[in-house]
Amino acid sequence: MSQIFSKILVCCDGSKYSEKAIRLACDLSKTYNSQLILIHVIDKTRKSDFLAGSEYTNILRKYAKEVIVNAQKITNEQGITTKVVTKEGNVANEIVNYSKENKIDLILVGSKGLGAVMKFLLGSISIRVANISLCSILIVK
Repeated sequence: MSQIFSKILVCCDGSKYSEKAIRLACDLSKTYNSQLILIHVIDKTRKSDFLAGSEYTNILRKYAKEVIVNAQKITNEQGITTKVVTKEGNVANEIVNYSKENKIDLILVGSKGLGAVMKFLLGSISIRVANISLCSILIVK
């Protein structure tokens, strides 16, 4: 039997939806004997009105480390070894670019549950990833 999902990429942002995506990815990884990759993207497209650029970036990098540590705790509890990736830039673009460069078969991303007006005005990361990705996407609620 060929591997349907040999590489699974999970987007980690610290939300409850992200945690659900990580747990589901662990199950899928066990089922399909897949490599599991955790990714967190530091959003460089948003600026702080209160902090200098470097201060703000340092805070975001510290938060990224916390998100990844917490994600790894979940995967370690499940007995899953993961690869960890942290990127900086436009979140959706970085996720999709990584998936293309590394031949990812499936991306799991949590749904933030934005309201219809916010989705219309801004779009969500999950929707943007789904629209521009070349591989399958699973949006977890």
